[in-house]
Order: sequence, then C-alpha cells, then structure tokens
Amino acid sequence: MDVTPSAGGETVKGFLRLERTPIPGDPWSLRRETQIVAALHGSAVPVPRVLARNDALACTLFERMPGRADLQNVPAEQQRPVMENFIDIVAELHRLDIARFPAADFPRPATARDLVLGELDLVRKRWAEFLSGYHDPLITYGVDWLERFAPKKVQRVSMVQGDTGPVNFLFEGDHVTAVIDWEWAHLGDPMEDLGNICVREFWNPSGGLTGLMRRYEQRSGLAVDLAAVRYYRVQQNVRGMIPIAERTVIANLREPQAWYLAYRYIGDRSTLESMAESMGVQIGAVELPADDGVRDPLAMAADFANEHDVRPTLTDPYAKARALEVSVLIQCMERVQRLGQRIERADLDDLGELLGHRVTNAAAGNAALDLAIRQHRFDDERLIRFFGRRCYRLEWLYGPAARLYPDRRWAALD
Repeated sequence: MDVTPSAGGETVKGFLRLERTPIPGDPWSLRRETQIVAALHGSAVPVPRVLARNDALACTLFERMPGRADLQNVPAEQQRPVMENFIDIVAELHRLDIARFPAADFPRPATARDLVLGELDLVRKRWAEFLSGYHDPLITYGVDWLERFAPKKVQRVSMVQGDTGPVNFLFEGDHVTAVIDWEWAHLGDPMEDLGNICVREFWNPSGGLTGLMRRYEQRSGLAVDLAAVRYYRVQQNVRGMIPIAERTVIANLREPQAWYLAYRYIGDRSTLESMAESMGVQIGAVELPADDGVRDPLAMAADFANEHDVRPTLTDPYAKARALEVSVLIQCMERVQRLGQRIERADLDDLGELLGHRVTNAAAGNAALDLAIRQHRFDDERLIRFFGRRCYRLEWLYGPAARLYPDRRWAALD
C-alpha cells in the first residue's frame, strides 16, 4: 500500500503485513520480527524501514523494497554474483554486536545446548498437543539425533535469520536489495544460517554453493565448521517436519495440501540423505514396485476434466493454482489406492527385519519402532538405512506431488 501524508509531500511506498490470529507469547510473532528489522536498520544488512506499527491491530507497515525473490528463475550467470553478495551480507549480520538487540526482548542463551537447540525446543512446545497424539518414528528419531549430535562448542553468539537463503531476500541485477522474512530470527550459532542456506538452495536451486563457504570465512573472520553446517541442515528440516506433518495429517481445507505433500515426502528424503552424509552412511538403492500405468478410470476422468476443461478456462491466478492442486491430489489418491499396498508390504518387510519379528500391522509396527528409538535399541546406521528406504518409496508413491519440486538434490559443500 502507498501512503501520502495528509499535509502533502512525497508518497511512501509501503508493504503491510498483519497477523490474522495473534498468539499470546508467540516467539515468532510479527511484533518480534518488527523489532528485529528495526534494530537492523542502518546496519550493513539491507532491510526495509519500519514505517509504522500497531499492536492493537497486530500489523506492521514496512517500506516496500525493490527487487524480486525468485533467484532460481534467472540465468546462472546472474545467480552467482547475487549469491556472493548475499553471503557477504550474512557474514556482516553475524559480525554485528548483539548488544543491538536488547536482552530484555532477546534473552541470551545460558548454555551451548540452549543456543543450538532452543528453536527446536520452541517448535516442540508449539506443536506439543499434536505430537502427544501423533507418533511418527521419523520425527522421534530426528529429534533424538539432533539432541545426541548437537555441537558442543559454538564460536560466537550472533543474530541469525533462522530461515535464510534464496526466496528470503530480494535482488536486482547482481546485488541484494533487502533481506526479508525475519520471523525465525534469533540469537544462535552462525553455522545455523549456513545450514539454512543449504536447505533454501535445495528447494530453490540457485547455482550451487561452491566456494561460498570459503567466501564467508574471508568476510566474517569465522571458521566454517562443515560438520556443524551439515548438522543444521538436518535441524532445519526436522524443525519444519513437525508442522508439515500436522498439515498432512490434519488437513486445513484452505491450505495447499498438494504442496504440503511435496514438502513432506521430499523433505523426509532430504533429511535422511543429509543425516547419511553427516555420518558416512550409504543408504543404498531401493527396489520400487512395477507400475503398469493402468489407472483407475474414474480418477482418469476426473483428472482429465480438470486438466483439459476446467483449468484452461480459468483466469484468476488463485483459482488456477487451486485447480493444479486438485489434479495433483487426484493423481496422488489414485496412486495410493492402486500402489499403496505394495509399498506398505515392502515397508513392513523392512520393519520386521529391523525389529526381529514379523510385522503385519503398520500402526503396531510403527508404535514398536517408535518405542525402540526412544530406548536407543538400534544403531544409527541401521535406522538411517531403514528410514532412507521408507522415504524413497513414499516419495515415489506421492510422485505427482514430488514433481512440483523435481530433481531436488543437496548442493555440494566445497
């Protein structure tokens, strides 16, 4: 929205953000994000100005900054200089004196564990009700893995964006115009942001990461701990895994369910691959069922009508996006009905081999696995290989959703 002062003068270009349902004590509130952006204004980190804030209406008017966010859609020769400029900005962010952020509003972590795992603790607290009734062995293992392998030492306490990388900054030409979306920002380990950049680049491929860690070292004066970076890749994924699981189990009919299926099954697979790389484990190939391609005729008819008769007539972008989701959901439901039992049988065979007894019921088998993980009965290599095979199968089963983000792979850390 643009604002013109009542007494005349230059029109201010603004961007209004609001919270539809503010949550008391929310650690990721817009009010807190506004504080962070205001504190960063005037630093080497380009951010929008805070033009106005209204706590009663739970809204903030930010300066509208120039640029675009879709770095993945520009030519490779443009991506590289933008990413180099961005990594320089991240280095400057981590060099800032944290006294800029008042301790009353941003408590200093008391221990290394608080620094490394504080955000995971907040996620688990926010979704505690969901987790109390939904036990996914992969979430249980992911949280346990993060607790056991958390970095014991941190070089420096910095303000970190917490969800940084492509899409969460704007750019023009070969430079960044503004870093945006500070919802997850907090005091933490600088290596966390480097792990977050890996995750963002995974979902929004922007030319890879070659040389960027070395450039960060030169600009920040901090040594890059690649083991810690890999750890935080996993942490960012597990932190996202919990709310995404909720959205796929308890569907919000107003939200893009097809995209959440993509986030879940690609995200689960990428989590296991990152864990495997961190621990030097080879997941190995997985055998997938033969698919003769003979689809359910009713599903084919519904998908054809939507794809050829409904979507082409739509002009509203929101309606077109929703119609695409309908096609993806129809295709996923059809595959689950036609191929789901074969995937489940292969998974139950793997689960029985892991547990040491025949498993015929998925719910009972997963409950037994969840308990075994809590009791630390299996070594990491066996669990990573088991979950890796499970994740590859499920990503294949939900292939129509996974194709919304085709061929996503971790960029090399070199």
